[in-house]
Amino acid sequence: MRWNGWRLRPVKGLAICLCVMQLIGGVLAATPGEIPVGALLPEAQLNGLVGSPGKLSSFRGKPLLINVWASWCGPCRDEMGSIERLSRRYGGKTFNIIGISTDDDYAAAAKFVKVSGVSFPNFIDRNLVLENMLGANRLPLTVLVDAEGRVIKKISGSRAWDSPEAINLITQAFRLKTQ
Repeated sequence: MRWNGWRLRPVKGLAICLCVMQLIGGVLAATPGEIPVGALLPEAQLNGLVGSPGKLSSFRGKPLLINVWASWCGPCRDEMGSIERLSRRYGGKTFNIIGISTDDDYAAAAKFVKVSGVSFPNFIDRNLVLENMLGANRLPLTVLVDAEGRVIKKISGSRAWDSPEAINLITQAFRLKTQ
């Protein structure tokens, strides 16, 4: 077997391809310091976007839905209304919901929250700490965390979070009684 003028034996060629795929996959799949599914989230400072600053640990005791977004991200803007409706229906009662903006521009993020009428707590990520910790290499990212602070699930891409399918996913992940 030849490739670019190299003579490869099939087994060596396969081994090289697998090594390259693993290297590429590892580079693209994780962010520096990413907490994997199943791990406990460490303490992190939350810088208030609209409202007060806080700590990630202050949300322990109830399951937590974390939505990582940016004002310039079309899919993030598209799903924000459904997260707001989900928050009005469940937020604080059976589980908490927070948003984390990855915007570099504080004013743009604050304006988006105000204009979109979001009422659940939103924070801005300074220095990429939360973005990296949560593994937000694609936006939007929604992270489901259990009451003890353990990551249950990470979902990339926009969703209608108030749809029956999404509510079912959340109910099962958080092991909630159906309402």
